[in-house]
Amino acid sequence: MQLEIVVVMDPIGSIRIAKDSTFAMLLEAQRRGHRLHYVLPGGLSVRAGRPWALAAPLEVRDDPSGWFTLGPPAARELAAGQVVLMRTDPPVDANYLHDTQILGLAQRAGALVVNDPRGLRDMNEKLTALEFPQCCPPTLVTRDAATLKAFIAEHGEAVLKTLDGMGGRSIFRARHGDPNTNVILETLTEGGRHLAMAQRYIPEIAQGDKRILLVDGVPVDYCLARIPQGDEFRGNLAAGGRGEGRPLSDRDRWIAEQVGPEMKKRGMLFVGLDVIGDYLTEVNVTSPTCIRELDKQFGLNIAGMLFDAIEARCG
Repeated sequence: MQLEIVVVMDPIGSIRIAKDSTFAMLLEAQRRGHRLHYVLPGGLSVRAGRPWALAAPLEVRDDPSGWFTLGPPAARELAAGQVVLMRTDPPVDANYLHDTQILGLAQRAGALVVNDPRGLRDMNEKLTALEFPQCCPPTLVTRDAATLKAFIAEHGEAVLKTLDGMGGRSIFRARHGDPNTNVILETLTEGGRHLAMAQRYIPEIAQGDKRILLVDGVPVDYCLARIPQGDEFRGNLAAGGRGEGRPLSDRDRWIAEQVGPEMKKRGMLFVGLDVIGDYLTEVNVTSPTCIRELDKQFGLNIAGMLFDAIEARCG
């Protein structure tokens, strides 16, 4: 069965193929004989109520000196028989939301959109974790600085962050009595206008912020622990963390069992869970990463697992 794979992603010429999970998906799709189409940035549109994409035929190669070739772009209607990979990075701003609405039209026209556009709109990656409170550390979300300060005082130390950051940006660690707390809270909430999240500081971050990948609700057997380096407390790879693969612990599997069925139910075929110590901290649905690192360390084919699930849904 040959599929038309339409990918909406960040500019392909600027990716780092050794670490890019979207690129791993494209390599696997091509290996299986599917045809690839690259949507030019900003190329989604609606014509007479139907979803269209300005897309170019795409070939990929696992070669850092030249990893893609594009054919001439053309407008194509998004409809049945196509699989759309929605893989642009946050922020989930107005442009992103509008693109998911167009992809919702494509879904209703019969295309399989990965991940489900409604889920991409509804599932804030930090707030969604709180749908599984049994898995999470003590957490507070509010605009009120005094309430946030009381939370820090109660727990002694907390991690503070915005609800729309990624890659470790705008994450702060604050201790009770820290004279910088007021300015941190003013910055995060913009003077009480925006929600901020506070989570009890988890010392196990020193052993890594684990990324667990779910494929159609089922966890990959290994996670990537992103370990902070030097005087940095953030483990994010984008913040300089070192990636170390590990087998899932019993607690990791329990968390995946709590979250996975709901992700499958909501059409989220590829999801990344962030776990520190024994606690779920985020549920990543927009463009989870770490495929290439885990494949390399353990001889896996995680994109192959994903395309098994995609082909099963298209069969």
